[in-house]
Amino acid sequence: MDSVTELTEEVAAMGQHMFRVRLPFLGELRTYSWDKFKADLIAGATVTLVSIPQAIGFSLILNLPPTPVIASVVIGGLVGSLFFSSRHHVFGPTSSISLIVAATIAANTATGLHPLELATYLAFLIGVIQLLSGLLNFGEITKFISRSVVIGYSTGIGILLIASQLHNILGYAVDAGQNFSTNVLQALFDLGTAHVHPWAIAIAALTFAIFWSVQKVRPTWPEALIGLALLGLGAKVYTVYSHAAPFLMVRDEGALTAVVPSFAGYPFGPRRIHLLPELAGTAIAISILGMLEAASITKGLAAKSGQKVEPNQELIGMGAANIACAFFGAVPGSSSFARSAVNYQSGARTQISSILSSAVVLLVLMFGTSVFNFIPVAALASHLIRVGIKMINWHQIRISCRSTPSDLVVFVVTLGSCLFLRLDTAIYVGIGVSLVLFLKKTSTPTLVEYAINESGSLAELRDPAQRPHPQISIIHVEGELFFGAADLFQEQVRSLAENQNIRVFILRMKNARHLDASTVMAMESLHDYLRETGRHLLISGSNPEVTHVLENSGLLQQIGRENIFPAEANATMATRNALKRAKELLPGDSVEMRVFYDTKKA
Repeated sequence: MDSVTELTEEVAAMGQHMFRVRLPFLGELRTYSWDKFKADLIAGATVTLVSIPQAIGFSLILNLPPTPVIASVVIGGLVGSLFFSSRHHVFGPTSSISLIVAATIAANTATGLHPLELATYLAFLIGVIQLLSGLLNFGEITKFISRSVVIGYSTGIGILLIASQLHNILGYAVDAGQNFSTNVLQALFDLGTAHVHPWAIAIAALTFAIFWSVQKVRPTWPEALIGLALLGLGAKVYTVYSHAAPFLMVRDEGALTAVVPSFAGYPFGPRRIHLLPELAGTAIAISILGMLEAASITKGLAAKSGQKVEPNQELIGMGAANIACAFFGAVPGSSSFARSAVNYQSGARTQISSILSSAVVLLVLMFGTSVFNFIPVAALASHLIRVGIKMINWHQIRISCRSTPSDLVVFVVTLGSCLFLRLDTAIYVGIGVSLVLFLKKTSTPTLVEYAINESGSLAELRDPAQRPHPQISIIHVEGELFFGAADLFQEQVRSLAENQNIRVFILRMKNARHLDASTVMAMESLHDYLRETGRHLLISGSNPEVTHVLENSGLLQQIGRENIFPAEANATMATRNALKRAKELLPGDSVEMRVFYDTKKA
């Protein structure tokens, strides 16, 4: 079945299961056992080892204290897991969402709201959009978005994440919300003029060395947690003997406190209603990105685990999680690839592993905040740069760039949009370009002239100088004839109709598909033009779909039922009957024929 038919059927199926909300973890409880609990607890504790360093790093991106970011891990992870159909899906702050939120906060500094208020307000908007989208079965839309868009966007996010931390590993200050080119140019300038901080560079180099060593010696150990904890302990010991450290630490950016997340109030009030038009576009873009991330992550894990996942349940879970984050004063989150992968690899058996992970995070906060507060900022920046590097998947990039020219264009345009446009705009640009190229690919008919040769068989007419002067022209129409192809179809057929020697046109439409109003109007225009010049239009081999559209639109009555020849069991019978009709319309004339076929089908 062709691609457009598949799209049509998928869209029609989207409305069959709207407003369905389930709590899949309740079903898991019916068969829950001590063995499953132990597996989930181990997986949840392992996820915690990844979650805390990442959350503190994302607070650096957001320029917010670590506590509301950790709260997103705890509250969002807990609420999301109640609704997720995937047993391994983990919700929380991510690098992509953090970068977009940080850029949005920087662009709305004149609103009079605290950056955290803006973040929670955005979390509420994102949650509402995602929840409604899941209830309305919009999770299936992810099937229609090109993978090249996702790869280009994730690559751009990775590069932006690396660029955003250059100043921290080089040890110089920058203004909040700088764009990609400014970050890179300033880093190059400061390197060229040696305007850098030796302590920051040394700590960054040491961090990378620790990460590399742990990964080499003990690949299964959490190198990020070990490396950051060692550097935090080292910095704490250093401050015991020195009152002022020559490098920035987490406590200088906003100390991590052992506070249990509590209800922070309703985030949508009179003071914020005026921000709705400004933030709506960003919230929609983040919601779409969340859908893409969730679909990519859960489908990838489901392929390994054999579990069946429901895209709309994942979307409902993310929506509920973001709304909960807003109520508890936490930043917005999304599907986390790293934490979900760790959850699967650690042997999680049910969604309860994510619930247990939230509990373990709270325990760690109670007893380990003092170490995390002394982590050097340069070490966190190194960790984030490593995350950014991992987001750049060279294997997938190679596939996107080599598969088709369209995929290459979509990847490059999406990547460029991420780097030089607003991130919420970039996702729209990528999706828009992919859809335009898809429509172009499915709506480019090409006709090649064929004629009856001396032996009486069809052959391509290669020499235009030898072209005969026929009175009947058979145009073989094959492919999609929806609105995207209507103008080109009309132009090509109309150019043939300029030859006044052609008295009868036969449109052979046995393999034409998806006619719509645009194509019907193009055919009507051709029919009117031929009638005005005393010529005729016939249609042969029309399948039931084409005949149905012609009849409903009224074009069948205009052309005349006697000039329409539906498809028959014999593939050529309808065309033969049309030729008989053409001879009736041209009494006494010597009939010659030309046949046109799509070059790709000839």
